[in-house]
Formats: sequence, structure tokens, C-alpha cells
Amino acid sequence: MAILAFLAASPAVRAQQYHDNVVIILDASGSMKEKVWGSNVDKITAAKAALKTVLKTVPESTHIGLLVFSSKNLRDEWVYPLGPRKDEELARAIDLPEAYDGTPLGRYLKQGADRLLQERAKQFGYGTYRLLVVTDGEAQDQNLVEAYTPEIIARGITVDVIGVNMRQAHTLATKVHSYRRANDPAALSRALAEILGEVSQTRTDTAGGEAFALLAPIPAEVAAAAVQALSVSGNQPIGERPKKVGVAPPAVTSAPPARPAPPAPSPPPPAPAPPRAHKFPGWMVVVAVVVVIGILRGLAKRGRR
Repeated sequence: MAILAFLAASPAVRAQQYHDNVVIILDASGSMKEKVWGSNVDKITAAKAALKTVLKTVPESTHIGLLVFSSKNLRDEWVYPLGPRKDEELARAIDLPEAYDGTPLGRYLKQGADRLLQERAKQFGYGTYRLLVVTDGEAQDQNLVEAYTPEIIARGITVDVIGVNMRQAHTLATKVHSYRRANDPAALSRALAEILGEVSQTRTDTAGGEAFALLAPIPAEVAAAAVQALSVSGNQPIGERPKKVGVAPPAVTSAPPARPAPPAPSPPPPAPAPPRAHKFPGWMVVVAVVVVIGILRGLAKRGRR
């Protein structure tokens, strides 16, 4: 089983199985063609230049994704799908967008967050997950922004917003983890550097042998259920309810029309009940989940020291 294999892996192997993740949502709406105040550079060009410069400073172990909305020339809005950083490919992807249409920010907040949650499920919750929005205007689908933003943050995704050359702060300014105003190209590069610099802070989430010694008394089936619950909890798409773990939907079968049974002189003796598979009670799984959470939190705190 993949979960048990993951638990049994050495710390060195586990350290190679997760990475930090940043999804950048770039606004390519029509207003991004406007010039930055006091400059001959338009907003989209300033954003592209800043991204190409700053992203080179991000640790190579960090996975980067670039999601663009409203560009008129893109077949795939994921101009750079979330994955390892390859500077030449990333630079070409950054150069692609051409500012054109509106600002459906809410829909793309969900799309970017959903992709991060998919990656978190694959990594069993290890690593960090960040959504960085670079925009110059308010969303046309403000109702979706209002609905999705609190849920994204509640799921443990860090959300940063850079307002490019805006006359007033974006409505997300007071609702996300950080908001920075960038009224000139230098300020835009500085804001990106500050946000992405946080990704490079030294830390470790790798568990040592003591964690597995603490988990050893827990039955293997219970430990597997606990880890499975932790790996899927909160990773369902934004706006959807979590699925129950280990509960299969009832099978639907079709049967031929029933025929009346012939009369029997006497009922047959009851057949012995088949042996029941042993199942761990729900409270035991809950206890295991609590234990695992406590261990992981303790190790994470020690890793950040």
C-alpha cells in the first residue's frame, strides 16, 4: 500500500518526496495595456520583466505554476503548469500573454487553489502552498471572490496580492495574508521579491525515527486510515464538501422478477453466520488521527527553529 510504503520510507527518501509550491495568477485584462504612472512601460510588460527576474531567485526545489486570465492569444491558461522550475521555459511562458479582456478573478482563484490542493494531496500535506495574485483591478465576479477567498485561506493556502498601479487598495487587501501596492516597475519587482523570498526560508518537515517509534503501537490498519484521512482532509476542490474516507456507495444491482417459492414442509435450520471481518471502531481511528496530527505539528515546530 502506498501509504504504508510512505510511512516506512527513510527520512532521506521522504525529504525528496515533497516540495514547496507557488501558483502565480497573472491578470492580462485590457487595462494591463495601460502605462505605469510616470513611465513608458505598460503594466503587463512591467509584470513580465519583474517575474522573469525574481523567479530566478526562488529555490530550484520550489515548484512554480503560472495561470493567466483574459489573454487573447492563449490556448491554455496554464502557460506554465505547476512543476519544477525551468528558467528558459518559464521565461518563454511569461512572455506569451497579451492583455485583452475582463477580470474574472474569482474563477481563477478557485482554479489556482484547486491545483495546489491536488498537489498537497499527492504530498500527504508536506510542503508549503502559496497563491500569488498580480492584478490591476477589481474582479467582475466579485461574488466568487467573496465566496472563495475565505475558504482558500481556511484550507491552509497562503494568499498574497500585488495591486499594480491601482489608485486605491484592492478589496482583497484586508482579506488575504499580504497585500502590496506596486505603483512603479521597481516597486513591483520589490513586492515580488519580498513575497517569493519567504518561500526560500530554511525549514524542514521531515520526520525522524522518533516519530515512527511513537506510531509503532498503533495497529497498521488504524495508522493507514489515519494517514489517509489526513492526506485527503481539506484537499477537495474549493466550494465542495469533503468526501467520506473508506465509505463506498451502495451497489445497485438488477434482479429478475421474483417467482413464488414452492411451499416447504418445514423451514431449514439457520445457516451459521459467516465470520465477521474485524473492524477498528471509529473512536480508535479518531485517536490515531489526533496522535498523528500532534506528532507532525511538533516536528514542524522543531523544523522551523
